[in-house]
Amino acid sequence: MARRALKLASWTGVALAASGFYLYSNKYLDPNDFGAVRVGRAVATTAVISYDYLTSLRSVPYGSEEYLQLRSKVHLRSARRLCELCCANRGTFIKVGQHLGALDYLLPEEYTSTLKVLHSQAPQSSIQEVRQVIREDLGKEIHDLFVSFDDTPLGAASLAQVHKAVLHDGRTVAVKVQHPKVQAQSSKDILLMEVLVLAVKQLFPEFEFMWLVDEAKKNLPLELDFLNEGRNSEKVAQMLKHFDFLKVPRIYWDLSTKRVLLMEFVDGGQVNDRDYMEKNKIDVNEISRHLGKMYSEMIFVNGFVHCDPHPGNVLVRKCPGTGKVEIVLLDHGLYQVLTDEFRLDYCHLWQSLIWTDMKRVKKYSQRLGAGDLYPLFACMLTARSWDSVNRGIGQAPVTATEDAEIRNNAANYLPEISQLLNHVPRQMLLIFKTNDLLRGIEAALGTRASASSFLNMSRCCVRALAMHKKKNASSLFRRTQISFREAFNLWQINLHELILRVKGLRLASWVLALLCWLLPTPC
Repeated sequence: MARRALKLASWTGVALAASGFYLYSNKYLDPNDFGAVRVGRAVATTAVISYDYLTSLRSVPYGSEEYLQLRSKVHLRSARRLCELCCANRGTFIKVGQHLGALDYLLPEEYTSTLKVLHSQAPQSSIQEVRQVIREDLGKEIHDLFVSFDDTPLGAASLAQVHKAVLHDGRTVAVKVQHPKVQAQSSKDILLMEVLVLAVKQLFPEFEFMWLVDEAKKNLPLELDFLNEGRNSEKVAQMLKHFDFLKVPRIYWDLSTKRVLLMEFVDGGQVNDRDYMEKNKIDVNEISRHLGKMYSEMIFVNGFVHCDPHPGNVLVRKCPGTGKVEIVLLDHGLYQVLTDEFRLDYCHLWQSLIWTDMKRVKKYSQRLGAGDLYPLFACMLTARSWDSVNRGIGQAPVTATEDAEIRNNAANYLPEISQLLNHVPRQMLLIFKTNDLLRGIEAALGTRASASSFLNMSRCCVRALAMHKKKNASSLFRRTQISFREAFNLWQINLHELILRVKGLRLASWVLALLCWLLPTPC
């Protein structure tokens, strides 16, 4: 009997080994597909990071120079471990890591700078997997649908990748294909993250990161539905059709499903590529102004906000037909819909910040959930120091010293920042991310925080508040009053902008006169 059992066990082992070798050699077996591997890797990484924080900083006096240096090293080690986990587990983990990497002024720089690489290290599906998804969703082979289809993707992201193709009628299209395993793994990954975040909270009660899990839980199913992305794309194109500089690629619905999205192919350079702009004679200041107008309109007037404006999703080009500069907005999977109450409070808050009305800054920050942490909230929102907020955020540009101070404060006030993020309305979280991504673009273009950009924001706030009041006005006389008040406020803003331009021209003429006096021959 024992011999039979041993023989059976031997043959079973051989069969399992042979099956495993066969599957592996045919690339059907991927350790990342096994839940136990993914869970074990995530648990081990969380445990190592937690142990590092618990033990490394224990014996050093809090707040000392040694403590700050050591904490920076622990942050960097932990960020690298987290990045490795995201790259290994892929999919949802990369998506959440990219979100963290975008919070430049809210998280320690060691984390944001390390996790930024996830935008360029997303996994690629094989061409066989792409063919399989297209076959399952569209019911045809690639060669039946397209004259040509580039095997190498134009770009790969955490949830999908995009290929260039040509239809039989000659139209060049971009084909967005979802990674085949993301859908099945996403719900389990979010549950795993929730358990790990709760476990970390037991060890470090002051750190509250449940907001991150809540956001992933709410947004990921929407991002995985490409039909939803197509609807968002058409909605924002219609909403901002009065901006002739905005290009949103057209959707081809007859060849689109929840996992495959077919759209017009539009070429261009990334919005942070200054070399491309110089080569094509595109004015970076014009691009920065257009971006500001576009996002102010989305946030303050319409309350429907594209929340993933990283450089890969925002292209610039000169329109082939007209030669006019265009901004091409891609990837419409992640939008934040703002309630009227939130949107109007946010308008009031930005108006108060722009015009340095500190009583109203406190009032509207607290209405948005900041409580006694309203000074920190104002700094997080503007990415300016509290001194600059008090002096007026439009009075002077951000200096390198102030920028470094803000980034250091992200590490020093991390418990308070995580507490604040856990208490503000959920709509605020994606707005923070969007603001930081836009600031990153402005920093790359060298156009950050000009007085003109704040005045454009103020115009949108005035219009949004007036529209709301007119909608609720009970008489024609009251609506006329509101319209006159709106026109007067906009005139004040225009006058203020004119004064700033005259001052700038006067300063320029003084500098020129001084140079002519110092260097008479060249002048």
